[in-house]
Amino acid sequence: MNTLIFENVTILDPEAKKPAPGRLVVKDGLIAGFLPPGAEGMPGDAVRIDGGGAALCPGLIDLRASTGEPGAEYRETFTASLDAAAAGGVTTMALLPNTRPAIDEPALVRLLKAWGDEDGRVTILPYGALTHGCLGQDMAELGLLSEAGAIAFTDGPHAIADTKRMRQCLAYAKGIDALVMQHPEDPSLARGGCATASERATRLGLPQIPPAAEAILMARDIRLAEMTGARLHFAHVSTAEGLELIRGARKRGLPITCDAAPPYFYLDEREIEGFRTYAKLSPPLRETSDRDAVRAALADGTIDAIASDHTPCDADDKRLPFAQARAGGTGLVTLLPITLSEVAAGRLDLLQAVRLLTSSPARLLGVAGGTLRKGRPADLCLFDPKARWTIRAGALAGGAQNTPFDGRDVTGKVIGTWKNGRRTFGEA
Repeated sequence: MNTLIFENVTILDPEAKKPAPGRLVVKDGLIAGFLPPGAEGMPGDAVRIDGGGAALCPGLIDLRASTGEPGAEYRETFTASLDAAAAGGVTTMALLPNTRPAIDEPALVRLLKAWGDEDGRVTILPYGALTHGCLGQDMAELGLLSEAGAIAFTDGPHAIADTKRMRQCLAYAKGIDALVMQHPEDPSLARGGCATASERATRLGLPQIPPAAEAILMARDIRLAEMTGARLHFAHVSTAEGLELIRGARKRGLPITCDAAPPYFYLDEREIEGFRTYAKLSPPLRETSDRDAVRAALADGTIDAIASDHTPCDADDKRLPFAQARAGGTGLVTLLPITLSEVAAGRLDLLQAVRLLTSSPARLLGVAGGTLRKGRPADLCLFDPKARWTIRAGALAGGAQNTPFDGRDVTGKVIGTWKNGRRTFGEA
């Protein structure tokens, strides 16, 4: 493999204190180091990549995404999901286990990893199901799944309702030093609901989910984590009350972490006006005060990472009455630009935003990516932080087009993606 030199770029190293102009050298698929602007002495056969003043950071690590395959290829195939990931600058993706069949057998974990290795564009980190079939009943074989390569354990968008079962899962996970991810929503309070409890949902006549459903389950599971000593992660926390519980748990020294997804800091429940099913998500979009609380928690470090929550749907999933439509939105292509909206608004600086998408999810999952350190694989994302474009359903990379951000003007666009030094997206 030829030596690559990325020049005329701003280096966004998550381990640095500030962005810096410079040149990044890649050799044999590994990061070989930095050169100051104007430095010479590189091999004559090196391939020079002119970034045109764009920003260069580690490839994004998506903490949580779904794919239609296996079992629901009509929503989005595995290959199409990787198309979307590469176009979004994502080089590592943790996939949820709630497929058909659920990823509750070691052979299925190995299969997903092998699919990713064969494709070569994105490292696949499969989550193992916490319970068989992601049904919340019998605990899956966590030890065998871990040996097969499961990165952590979750039932995806389904919370475990049974308190004793959740305690058993956490206790076993502690024994094998595994991370458990929970969808924070009390199933009985959420049953049948499709919108956050509010005046707007009442006026629209929609079945409601009280925001307290999030905090009630989180309070229970924080107590269970305290009893067992297990590492517990809450996905897409969306309420001010839930975030306060995270802060309180950390003050007590508990190993509790959480993430946010772009809809919950960029949108609010006003998006459901007109019964717009692209805005039906799980958890539901919240009122403006909760959205603002998520924004503040990103800035103050309460939220550890940002995940895409990529949930592909097909047209028939969304062309239904709001209450019957499938919850979920695509998110891989829009992960970076929506995160950069927090930079444009002055709530995050550029390196903070990059860390939330790279080194922080790498730390949570215990993987080696998300860095520009010498000797590490050259997983890279080159993006123009000033490029303006409009998100259009039907024009996104990948298969599914059910974006809650349809029609939004955003700033920040991926120019190129590299995996192990090989370009996987953008013009050569």
